[in-house]
Amino acid sequence: MSVDLSDIAAVAEDVESFRARAREWIRGNLGPFRPETAMGLRSVPAEEELASVAYDRQLQRKVYDAGFAGIAIPREYGGLGLTAAHQRAFNEELAGYECATRFQIPTMCPCAAVLLDFGTEEQKQRHIPAMLRGEEIWMQFLSEPSGGSDVAGALTSAVRDGDEWVLNGSKVWTTGAWWSDWALCLARTNWDAPKHRGLSVFILPIKQAGVDVHQIEMLNGAKDFCQEFLTDVRVPDTDRVGAVDDGWTVVTRWMFHERTLFNSPYVTYPQGQVHTVADASPADIARDAGVLDDPRARDLIGEARTLDVVGDALMQRIAGGMRSGRISDQSAAIGRLYRGIAGTRTATIKFDLAGPDAAAWSDDDGGISQSGNGFLMRQTACIGGGTTEMARNVISERVLGFPREQLPDRNVPFREVPRGGSR
Repeated sequence: MSVDLSDIAAVAEDVESFRARAREWIRGNLGPFRPETAMGLRSVPAEEELASVAYDRQLQRKVYDAGFAGIAIPREYGGLGLTAAHQRAFNEELAGYECATRFQIPTMCPCAAVLLDFGTEEQKQRHIPAMLRGEEIWMQFLSEPSGGSDVAGALTSAVRDGDEWVLNGSKVWTTGAWWSDWALCLARTNWDAPKHRGLSVFILPIKQAGVDVHQIEMLNGAKDFCQEFLTDVRVPDTDRVGAVDDGWTVVTRWMFHERTLFNSPYVTYPQGQVHTVADASPADIARDAGVLDDPRARDLIGEARTLDVVGDALMQRIAGGMRSGRISDQSAAIGRLYRGIAGTRTATIKFDLAGPDAAAWSDDDGGISQSGNGFLMRQTACIGGGTTEMARNVISERVLGFPREQLPDRNVPFREVPRGGSR
């Protein structure tokens, strides 16, 4: 009987040995983190964004070839099969270095996480290794123009036709759908069941006939958000995730993964790293604005730093509590709520520090640049990845045990629920 010594080494490797090996490789093979090429809501020419996507594919393959992709993904699906602690160690060592951001959220979390939870063996074998190799970027076809935060009110329909399903409808607010490969799509498969019990989840390639992707221009000129129109899109039943009409079971876990994001054991991202140029630190902005010695400015910088420190500690506490079973996994909503509130406040602090230059700036304004856009876009922190309003509902009902909100459409066949528009 032959023994694969590399398998034994991987299983036996402790966190600190792994950290040291990761540190050596990162410092010897990766360049500095470049926020201008990271995935984010910013206005850049299409060819520049596509070049960043192509570079991310190469970078993800580089990490995979070095044996550091999918650190906590099971080995049978191309990962290392190590622990969340190993992933955290890698992320800490990655601070300040480049990362294939477009392969992390939502590709690895929540999409790969959902496949690991509910996918068939064939689905996991086909897609998760391809994600890790940099071959497949995934998106979420979840929100709809008519639904707002009511995910269960999906109107996109899936009608069975033999061994296939035919999908029609529209999805919206999909970041980067125009340059992505695959999607997890929620659709209604039973109009006679109550809305939470007539849904199913499907896998579908984005670049195919019947999928029309439109980019949405935002206040800051960014066109990352997209709306997708599905017209007679055929999906084989083998690409259904979970049972027919039981999509809400999948979505509940899907939402859990979406609320954890940067605490997910499947996400590789520089610890504490900012996303975009607009996220220059408050201290940098104050310095560039010439107010670093102003007592009020120092108070604001201290407030922003406190939000960061408290947020990091809170996320670690929540993640540790969920891993140990001390707290419900629905407690991830606490972190989601905090990130939204802290994000909007931090954007306001940066705007205040920048002063008049936040209203008009040039490319050579350093940290001040884009502070105004960051302020205008600040509310996205409370919307993207599930709204803070929904997080409050989850906390009150599923964490604190408050009585559930009384809904008039509970246990009513979905086709009988009053709504605007048509299906």
